[in-house]
Amino acid sequence: MPVTILVVDDDPVIQNLLALNFEMEGYSVATANDGAEALDSIAARPPDVVVLDVMMPKVDGIEVLRRMKADATTAAVPVLLLSARAQAKDVTAGLEAGADAYMTKPFDPADLLERVASLLKGTGGEH
Repeated sequence: MPVTILVVDDDPVIQNLLALNFEMEGYSVATANDGAEALDSIAARPPDVVVLDVMMPKVDGIEVLRRMKADATTAAVPVLLLSARAQAKDVTAGLEAGADAYMTKPFDPADLLERVASLLKGTGGEH
């Protein structure tokens, strides 16, 4: 069974770019357009990794992350926050909320793929 990555971003261009890059690496990809949709998708079928935008409508990425980490069925799912928020306080807030890694936009797709591979191996991928 292929590894499933949930890509959560309200920007369809970024969402499609991420999905294409992951699919080209052989991953199965699910997508969500906002935090509420992400929570529904995660509850229905927990993915192996979540790549999560921070600034989104309905429910932001930090709240999605907090809810995932508070739920025993999804607490161990690695989460990479991907955000335009690049200040140290934003990175710290994301990691303190439970993110396993934090990357800023714009990002290098190769770096993102490497970071997700590290998360899947359990070797982390901090900022």
